[in-house]
Amino acid sequence: MKHLEEYRDSTKAMQIAKQIARLTTRPWKIMEVCGGQTHAILRHGIDQLLPKQIELIHGPGCPVCVTPIETIDNALALASLPGTILCSFGDMLRVPGSREDLIRIKGAGGDVRVVYSPLDAIQIARNHPEKQVVFLAIGFETTAPANAMAAKIAKRDRIANFSMLVAHVLVPPAIEAIMRSSGVTVNAFLAAGHVCAVTGYSDYHRLCETYRVPIVVTGFEPLDLLEGIRRAVKQLETGEHRLENAYARVVSEKGNIEAQKVIDEVFVVTDRVWRGLGLIPRSGWKLSPAYEAFDASIKFANVRVCSSESCICRSGDVLRGMIKPSQCPAFGKECTPRTPLGATMVSSEGACAAHYQYRTS
Repeated sequence: MKHLEEYRDSTKAMQIAKQIARLTTRPWKIMEVCGGQTHAILRHGIDQLLPKQIELIHGPGCPVCVTPIETIDNALALASLPGTILCSFGDMLRVPGSREDLIRIKGAGGDVRVVYSPLDAIQIARNHPEKQVVFLAIGFETTAPANAMAAKIAKRDRIANFSMLVAHVLVPPAIEAIMRSSGVTVNAFLAAGHVCAVTGYSDYHRLCETYRVPIVVTGFEPLDLLEGIRRAVKQLETGEHRLENAYARVVSEKGNIEAQKVIDEVFVVTDRVWRGLGLIPRSGWKLSPAYEAFDASIKFANVRVCSSESCICRSGDVLRGMIKPSQCPAFGKECTPRTPLGATMVSSEGACAAHYQYRTS
């Protein structure tokens, strides 16, 4: 608890907020990339401590939220196949596909299992050699090392009945896509500390220079976020645009070299569709040719799905930072955590779920 209390000190938080207010002379829009940051900001009321000129915009940094609906529908189809066990983290079970979700598939008799690690799925495959076990491998750079290790173990131990439905996405290309989009109004970014802990932050220097925006790496506690905002505002007010690391106790520029080696062995960069953002070139990972035997999209290539999004849900605009969740006409009405229309409402890191929980109570 020591480190939690240390970075949740209300007196220090007010001091940093006052520093931000003294620095601010004009309106600025700062996007926090990660959904975990969004929830921390709203839960602790950080946005309400800031001067009115500072607007925090919620970015696309929730892997559950940006997983394309085609991938969800594919997972639903695989979970419905006889002789197949679909393994997933619990946060994916209620994410809506075109017509249903994994909980409904499970209720209808599909063998859907919640796991806490891809290695759990490996063990299930060992225990059930007569079944095909598919692990839904989604996430940003943070979950990639464990998923890569699962593929390595499956290959080493020749576990032929194990495969992964991979939908990994990468943060820097998403930031670039946002800056290239028409009508963009973001002035600075708060980068996700847990992502940079794996990959480092060398890729972000180019983004700062190319798009002339400050990027500050932050953690997820109130003082971490306020310090990141303070540094971003200071740069904006002085006309600077560089990378700063405000999370040095966890993040280094080079990141976790050993984790990167495993990722580089198992995955290769690919174009990836993001839910709400569309196709972003070279923004994801897929299994490399050496590991294609464990690629569920190849193993079950005969499975076809037809996908369609809700016509009233504007979660895509929320993910792009174009609107606040409450500006979607379905928010809090047709779309609630009990009856979500989009992943941003059902995900534990989704911006819509955060606004519903912390701003409508």
